Amino acid sequence: MTRPAKGKTPRRPPPKKPPNSQKDPVGVYCRVRPLSVEDRECCIEVISGSTIQLHPPEGFKTTRNGEFRETQYSFQKVFGVSTSQVELFQDVAKVLVDDLIHGKNGLLFTYGVTGSGKTFTMTGSPGQGGLLPRALDMIFNSIGAYQAKRFIFKSDDKNGMEIQSEVDALLERQRRDNNQTFPKTPSSKQKLDPEIADMITPEEAWKADGVDEDSGYSIFVSYIEIYNNYIYDLLEETQEDAIKPKPPQSRLLREDQNHNMYVAGCMEVEVKSAQEAFQVFWKGQKKRKVANTCLNRESSRSHSVFVIKLVQAPLDADGDNVLQDKSQVAVSQLCLVDLAGSERTGRTGAEGTRIREAGNINQSLLTLRTCIEVLRENQKYGTSRMVPYRDSKLTHLFKNYFDGEGKVRMVVCVNPKAEDYEETLLVMRFAEMTQEVEVARPVDRPICGFTPGRRHRNQAFKEELSRRLEERGGPVDKGSGFYVASAIRPLLQNLPPLPSCELTDPRDDVTLPRLIEALQHRHRIRQTMFDEYSRAANTLKSMLQQLDSNQAATENAVQEHNDKLSEKDRIIQNNKSEIERLEKRTKMYEHKIDILQKTTKIYEDDKRSMQSELETRAQRLQRELSDKRRMEQRLHGAVTDTHLKWEKECGRRVNVMQMEMQNKLLVKDEKLKQLKAIVTESKTRGRPDPPPRQTQPTRPSREERLPAKRSASPSPAPTSTPVRPLHRRSRSAGGEKWVDHKPSFNMDLGTVLQPVIPNAIHVSAPNEKVLSKCDRYVLTHQEVASDGEIATKLIKGDVIRTRGGGQAVQFTDIETLKQELATAPSRKRKSSENKPASGDQTDGSWTDVETRCAVALEMRAGSNMGPSCVITKRRKP
Repeated sequence: MTRPAKGKTPRRPPPKKPPNSQKDPVGVYCRVRPLSVEDRECCIEVISGSTIQLHPPEGFKTTRNGEFRETQYSFQKVFGVSTSQVELFQDVAKVLVDDLIHGKNGLLFTYGVTGSGKTFTMTGSPGQGGLLPRALDMIFNSIGAYQAKRFIFKSDDKNGMEIQSEVDALLERQRRDNNQTFPKTPSSKQKLDPEIADMITPEEAWKADGVDEDSGYSIFVSYIEIYNNYIYDLLEETQEDAIKPKPPQSRLLREDQNHNMYVAGCMEVEVKSAQEAFQVFWKGQKKRKVANTCLNRESSRSHSVFVIKLVQAPLDADGDNVLQDKSQVAVSQLCLVDLAGSERTGRTGAEGTRIREAGNINQSLLTLRTCIEVLRENQKYGTSRMVPYRDSKLTHLFKNYFDGEGKVRMVVCVNPKAEDYEETLLVMRFAEMTQEVEVARPVDRPICGFTPGRRHRNQAFKEELSRRLEERGGPVDKGSGFYVASAIRPLLQNLPPLPSCELTDPRDDVTLPRLIEALQHRHRIRQTMFDEYSRAANTLKSMLQQLDSNQAATENAVQEHNDKLSEKDRIIQNNKSEIERLEKRTKMYEHKIDILQKTTKIYEDDKRSMQSELETRAQRLQRELSDKRRMEQRLHGAVTDTHLKWEKECGRRVNVMQMEMQNKLLVKDEKLKQLKAIVTESKTRGRPDPPPRQTQPTRPSREERLPAKRSASPSPAPTSTPVRPLHRRSRSAGGEKWVDHKPSFNMDLGTVLQPVIPNAIHVSAPNEKVLSKCDRYVLTHQEVASDGEIATKLIKGDVIRTRGGGQAVQFTDIETLKQELATAPSRKRKSSENKPASGDQTDGSWTDVETRCAVALEMRAGSNMGPSCVITKRRKP
């Protein structure tokens, strides 16, 4: 059998990825854990294959209409306590593994309260392997025969893959083997950890369908944990130092050129078997943060993420090696996430570090719930709220699965015991909300332009060649470089046999020429056979090339028809998506219209009620205004009547007061006339003039003793007897503040007795400001009487505050001071500054009003008096 031709068919560029408008909801499954021995009361009941019912336990029961309230929740499927790990994997994870092999991404995570069986569901136990070991086993069962050699694919540390040649991969393997400090044994002969041995029995093995045989595959695994919102690599090789151990280094999240999130610097290990992959997982599992709490003996204190990355690339045209074209490399990954359980510190009895761990776990789970809720609102109501992925490393790492494409599935694990009822209720609500979120459906990987079946034809060629070589006794394992020579070598056995070449005589000249002739003949025959073989090979090669070209043309035609069909399908999908979008928009508008109609109805009702209330208030206001006008008219009439009444009363009272004042003035004038008549009678009475007094030579003259004049007004002729100013003190002015109003027209101080008023403000003209400071008023008035004497009148009154804020003066008393010359010595005691030696009193001043009145009486009796003052006092009744 001849080898297939090595010629390459023209490779068409991969078609552009059509926009994907189809979406699938997040698959949510529920698994119920069996009730433990010490727990007696169960609060969860499996009603059907997709519905469970929660019964409030004793102490949490609430009644409605006399009945206990129970809630039901529906899921895509519910797994009861008797569900095996195989059934769970078949319904939940098998589809994700199929998508992974066909180049599609997937995300599977377990969620629930602490101690609800999440880790058992994900990892399992010996004899009961969980989702993770079964997924690894199915992957390697499907692609085990098509795996590329180690280090053909190499990570570029930017979430991408590079392709190395066979020589570079061989050098890389040798370098890794030389750097190892311990001898490496094949993975199939390595002794597995007893904790992970016998996870899966051969009877439970699965295998994917439709695996592309013309591609080379490699599996890379990585294992990280998110602890206290920091990312740590569990596969990182660290040097153990017992004295000073080095803490693990946290990793950062990056975004690659395709806008996918990945953990920068995370170690990716290439594995070639399920046992090797699971052993790598178990190595990182031992580094994971776990702790003992009151609710769980081995409680996970971090979120663990096991990433299975499958790299595939098509084989070359010969079907031997992987095509050295990086653009043809397809990378798909499956993330298996074991979330830490939500817990309440009051129940777990956590303290110190455990409290901080629980707080970070609950915060990250709360962020996950918030992201799911915002996604649901955006998709259901057409809003554009920003999803807070960056609030937590957990949500930020998996944002591509919700915003991009791929299948997302969640297994909700619940514990039916009564103590977890409240937490289980929150988990159920979150799971029910998650089912309403839709994720874009992944698209198929584009097909390369090579002829399919390359690997199979190459393998068949090698097997046929090996069979023929074994039949002819030729070498079997010489490699592809010796295939042509090995095929020709059996044909050389049909050549003529060689003559005997044994030389017995050194002088034999026949044997060697005969041998040479036979060899030349064999060479000619061999050359002829080579030529015939070459012609046959070329003919067969041309025939194979013709067949390949015909098949390529057929495939191109089929591809064109497929492209047209895909274009039609894309148009149909776009139309369907547009119809769905318009239907969703129509529903949203209908919902808004209903809301607006209800709002409008409410506003109209409010408007009618407010209009009726406004009319009622307007009527009430009109009545009040009419009542107010009537009241104003009545009050105006009453005020007018009262005003006229008081005007009449005030006129009457003023007339009465004027009559009384006139009568009093007449009485006082009569008394003054009588007093004046008495005084005049005493002056005209005949008596001898007193002899002239002789002044003391040492006594200064009156002009020298008198102060300066206060006024330039004319004064009567001075007498020979000097008169001292009278210092008068009024008993009625004690403790009161006076206004002493003295006009500018005053007599000479040498002839006038000026009264002294204590606690008084002396002004020439009173004003409102001065009057506001005092409560008594006195007006000093001086004039020359009819008898030629100087008379000083003190007109006293009270300062009264008026209602308008001003001041008024009401006069209540009048005092008159008059100076006279006496001819007889006074009987009363005088006060003088300088008393003469002979006892004669030449001048003096009276001490009080009573003394002055006594002087006036003596003057009336005709006694001989010196200069004196007569005071006439008139009081207002």
